[in-house]
Order: sequence, then structure tokens, then C-alpha cells
Amino acid sequence: MSLLQTAKFWLVQHLGLAKDALHIHIGLLLFVGSALVFRWPIRSWKPWAVALAATLLGEGWDLRDSVTARTPIDLWANLHDLWNTMLWPSLLVVLARTTALLGERTPRG
Repeated sequence: MSLLQTAKFWLVQHLGLAKDALHIHIGLLLFVGSALVFRWPIRSWKPWAVALAATLLGEGWDLRDSVTARTPIDLWANLHDLWNTMLWPSLLVVLARTTALLGERTPRG
């Protein structure tokens, strides 16, 4: 078992979260955390890209682990994980860009 798989199982066991919930929390943590650390506005594409890059790397690692362990590859499960991880960061960017709910609206033009 790879380091990533071991870490995921440890988090699921010790935090009492389902694997799907873990994806949601990680996506939000990466999105909001990178915005805070780098002082990027939520409406910027940059925090969203950090969450997406980490998600794609994680799913790539999962695929690699499946090949290495010779277990079946389930691309639908990978897409499900991508969906779970990126849903809220994507919605927050859209809300920040199109409404005044999360601060000043980005001017058009």
C-alpha cells in the first residue's frame, strides 16, 4: 500500500469521516487555504487551480496504485472523487464572480 493510501485510510479511521467526505474537506481546505496563504481572492482562478491540481495528482496516484497493486481500475470512481473534491470550490468561484455574496463582484468587460 502506498503512502497516499495509508494516509487516506488513517484519516478516515481517525477523523470518523467517510471517504467521500474526506474528498470534500480536502478540496475546501486546499481552496480556502491557498487563498488565505497567498492572499488570493476567492474569485480568482488560482485557489481553484490549486485544488484541481492536487485532485488530479491524487487521482493519478490512485490510478498508479491500482496498476502497481494489479487491482481493477474504476474510472467512474475516480470521476466521482474529482466531482466530490471540486464541487464546492467551483461553486464558490462562480458565486464570488457572479454575486456580491462573497465580497465585491468582478466587473465585466
